[in-house]
Amino acid sequence: MKYLYLWLNIGSFIIPFLFSFHPKLQFYKKWRSFFLGVLVMMAVFIPWDIAFTQNGFWGFNEAYTTGIYLFNLPIEEWLFFICIPYACIFTHYALLTLFPKFSLSEKITQISYLVLISALIVVLWYHYNKWYTLVCFVYALLVLGITYNYKKAVLPYFFATYLIILIPFFIVNGILTGSFIEEQVVWYANSENLGVRLFTIPIEDTIYNLGMLLTVLIVTEAFSSNQKPI
Repeated sequence: MKYLYLWLNIGSFIIPFLFSFHPKLQFYKKWRSFFLGVLVMMAVFIPWDIAFTQNGFWGFNEAYTTGIYLFNLPIEEWLFFICIPYACIFTHYALLTLFPKFSLSEKITQISYLVLISALIVVLWYHYNKWYTLVCFVYALLVLGITYNYKKAVLPYFFATYLIILIPFFIVNGILTGSFIEEQVVWYANSENLGVRLFTIPIEDTIYNLGMLLTVLIVTEAFSSNQKPI
């Protein structure tokens, strides 16, 4: 299907965008701080993406894109870093607006944080020679550490909503990596990752997504004019 990557971006974005104006949600009031968060995130993820594409660690199937490129990345990849965070961060705030107590307990949050950090460090100890694993996990450790030390109150809510966000993540990212279609939209060189797939999705993608969204969220929280105590 031509332009599949573009349609996935638009489909992920359009409903959260429309509901951003709902009187109860009013996510549009957070746009200024949200898009600042996106810019901060893209300042990290775009150079990373360009470098990995140039080195053949991953790439894009032209059969599913428009063929428009910017700095060697298809325009759909640039839109990915806007549309997907928008849908996910909107979902985070919408869940907390509708269910204010939707969070993990302090004890479960602490355990989750320690288990996650420990798992990332252990995997890195044995697989630091794989570029995707190395960069993805090191960045996640950095962002988690910053959040834990400076925005710790975000974690009980983020860990809880991230479990929900993973559902559409598996659908969209599954299609991008070859589920339900003949070929992959985005392909990966398994020599640079663990080679472990959740269906068709490299397991690193779940940590990549966590690092990307947590970057946007902590900047949004830090600069939101309507900041809540989360």
